[in-house]
Amino acid sequence: MKFTIYPAIDMRGGKCVRLLQGDYDKETVYGDSPLEMAKKFADEGADWIHMVDLDGARDGMRVNDQFVIQAAKDLGVNIQIGGGIRSESDITYYLENGVTRVIIGSIAVSNPEFAEEMVRKYGSKIAIGLDAKNGFVATHGWLNTSEVSAVKLGKRFADAGAETFIFTDIATDGTLAGPNVEATRQLALETGKSVIASGGVSSLDDLAALRKLNDDGVSGAIVGKAIYEGRFSVKTALEAGNA
Repeated sequence: MKFTIYPAIDMRGGKCVRLLQGDYDKETVYGDSPLEMAKKFADEGADWIHMVDLDGARDGMRVNDQFVIQAAKDLGVNIQIGGGIRSESDITYYLENGVTRVIIGSIAVSNPEFAEEMVRKYGSKIAIGLDAKNGFVATHGWLNTSEVSAVKLGKRFADAGAETFIFTDIATDGTLAGPNVEATRQLALETGKSVIASGGVSSLDDLAALRKLNDDGVSGAIVGKAIYEGRFSVKTALEAGNA
């Protein structure tokens, strides 16, 4: 399978931001326009862009959706969106407006039966977001930690037909400390499905380490802060991903 780089745009209050370990009080603003940032990433060669509605994740409703829809319609790239998606109408709203893939996160824990139904109905257009703190899934903008392990939940959704998982180790997110490579690999092996790594990527070496796990099912990496902090460009990351 191809190893895909997903430059990330986290949106809060209509701006591009990054949070440290999901803490809404530890925010850095990197741009005033999510659409302009998405255009920049597309111009550098990205064929996928990962967008997160942070306001939506916390509030349980779509908040920054207009930027997502505009990017999907204007840029000719694949958009995957997470944050604030709690109903089938949220899913169809995005899919009918050109978004390629919708990420179900919190509701996969709070209402797994619903999430399974959406996986069966929409197939590869749904990704399951597993955000883990010490191995257990966190929800609602990472404000709550459940008693469900990421691997156990991953297996359940793999059995229901989920093809793609996005795994974030909250301890590494926004830290530039390196991704949790082993936990990402374990989820891929245990589920037998495609897992996109998220959180902690700080260098091209991190991307190379994840890419080595491609045969195990690690199919890509979401990169945020390292790009915004100038560690490397989207173009360079894409070249490393294809090396």
